[in-house]
Formats: sequence, structure tokens, C-alpha cells
Amino acid sequence: MVGNVIGGSWKGVAYMRIRPLSVANPKTDPQLDQRSRFAITIRFLEPLTRFLKIGFKNYAVKQSPFNSAMSYNILNAIQGTYPNYTIDYPNALVSKGKLPAALNQSAASTVAGTVLFTWTDNSDEVDASTTDTSLLAVYNPVKNQAVFFNGLAKRADGTQAVTVPRSFSGDLVHCYLAFKAQTGELISNSKYAGAITVA
Repeated sequence: MVGNVIGGSWKGVAYMRIRPLSVANPKTDPQLDQRSRFAITIRFLEPLTRFLKIGFKNYAVKQSPFNSAMSYNILNAIQGTYPNYTIDYPNALVSKGKLPAALNQSAASTVAGTVLFTWTDNSDEVDASTTDTSLLAVYNPVKNQAVFFNGLAKRADGTQAVTVPRSFSGDLVHCYLAFKAQTGELISNSKYAGAITVA
């Protein structure tokens, strides 16, 4: 540290920053607004942390996949005005990449504790393949819990049923679908499959 300049290293990256002066009013409107945005985004993403390690791994440049997901969703998946922010679930991403995304995706629940995902096989799109494997996520905002499934189905299958906790029955959940190339690192953007009530 030299004066108010502090040096350090994070993930092997050297940095310098200025030590902030004491803040006379740490609760200004802009600060409270930003904290509120952070808080609601963290609440949404924390249960999906392990999923994000796959879904945002290609965008974790000098930051963690979680932080990359935070950056995207703070900018694109918050609606409302302070202090009444909510997550804009259809515009949220839990996976980000260049592989073709799902087509005509939807979710339904008619069997107790089961969510059925369906989609249209679009493996004829550039870079897509019939063998791309599914990444499925079901987020329960009531309980702030999520379950996710990696590789249960292929793009060509067009459907996959998953089992969710019994405690989810009767709750409204938000469903997401993405694909991962069977070989290589390509991943698709997640697509919102809908909000459904679990049977």
C-alpha cells in the first residue's frame, strides 16, 4: 500500500485500486438501489450455483461463472422500480453460449412431483446436433430452491420428464432449458420454458 493506493492479486491477475475515503452517507439512494438489485439477483441465482458453473463457464473470464451470471442478470433480468424490484424470469439466463438454443420449449406438470419438458428438434440449425444434451433447471421462488438435470435427454428426443421434490407440489416454479454439445465446450443460451404449478 502506498498512500491510498492498494495493490493485490486475484486469480493471478495483478491489480491496483484506490482505497475509498470514508463515506459520509453510505445509504444514498443510488447505493440503496444497487444493493437492492444485487440482493434480489443473488437470491435468485444462489440456488442455481452448480448449474451456473456449467451454464456460464464460457463467460467466466477473470471472474467466476456465478459473477458472470450476476453481471448479466442484474442488467437484463430485473423489473420494477426501487424498492419494488422483481426478477423478470422470462428474460433471465441461467446458461449463456453460442450453441443454438431450444425451439418451442415448454414445461407442464400433470403427474405429482414431475415436470415434463418438451421442445422441437432443431438439430438442422448450424452448429446444432441431434446428440446435444439437455440442461434443465426448475426454480422454486417460494422455497428459494432449485433442482437441475444435466444430460438426461438429447436435442433429438424432444421431451424429458424430471422428478422434483415432493415439497414443490402446489408451488409455482420457473423452468429453463439449454443444450450442451456432447463433444466440445459449446453451450446454448437457456430458454424460459414457462411458469407452472407443480402437481
